[in-house]
Amino acid sequence: MNLSMFFNIEADADRRLVTAKIYGIWKAETARDYHNEYVEVSKPLMGKEWAKLTILTNWKSSYPEIIEIIGEHMRWSMEKGAVLSIYVIDNPVTMRQLKQMIEKSAAKDITRLFKSVHEAEKYLQQKGF
Repeated sequence: MNLSMFFNIEADADRRLVTAKIYGIWKAETARDYHNEYVEVSKPLMGKEWAKLTILTNWKSSYPEIIEIIGEHMRWSMEKGAVLSIYVIDNPVTMRQLKQMIEKSAAKDITRLFKSVHEAEKYLQQKGF
């Protein structure tokens, strides 16, 4: 697990789930560091179908250049077996930026948005994760 002040990422191989908690305002470098760490942490799930849980309740609107970078990250996730991408977000301003990233990624079909971790966890369990 990375000890970044902007994110922490954990993989649960038994649940086939990668959980990321996102913090603060991101620049392009932060988004690239996030992707690189995500690649490392998620290695135990490669070759399987897995789900993503991204908690954005402490994330702030970020620099526009991250939209493309995170969009590419989302595409990478789908190519590597992610079948469900869950976001917990409760801020309408950051929601708009997240939706732009989802549009860039073509991940709309596997993406679900929730306002609480409890709701997201319940949905993941219903889907077998």
